[in-house]
Amino acid sequence: MTARIRPFQPDDYDRAFTLWQNSDGVGLSSADSRENILAYLLRNKGTSFVAEEEQRIIATILGGHDGRRGYIHHLCVHDGYRRQGLGNMLVTHCLDALKALGIQKCHIFILNDNHTGLAFWKQIGWHHRNDISLVSRTLEA
Repeated sequence: MTARIRPFQPDDYDRAFTLWQNSDGVGLSSADSRENILAYLLRNKGTSFVAEEEQRIIATILGGHDGRRGYIHHLCVHDGYRRQGLGNMLVTHCLDALKALGIQKCHIFILNDNHTGLAFWKQIGWHHRNDISLVSRTLEA
């Protein structure tokens, strides 16, 4: 594998979104619009990454923080490139970038029916928490 990992750039959006759309376990919403992702990248400079091979984005990770906790979104590896260590490498890049900013703990949101994703995170040392619940509310524009 000759994949290169580099920071996620605004020009990567279309190729990344196509990867997300075609991958099981990635939940997409209006929060993933071009405008919203570009704002996320701007607010969280240097903490999101892509892996590319021959100009093709084959994996992504969005990483950010709120000043005290880190958050990972859309760790996604193209089906044909799974089980080669790309996901783990992207997580390491993201966590290293967050640590450099002083972030000491990180969370990820995983859909309950994403069994492959849950198994991946467990395999690389993350723990499923049963002591908290996610509660959301949609804000009207």
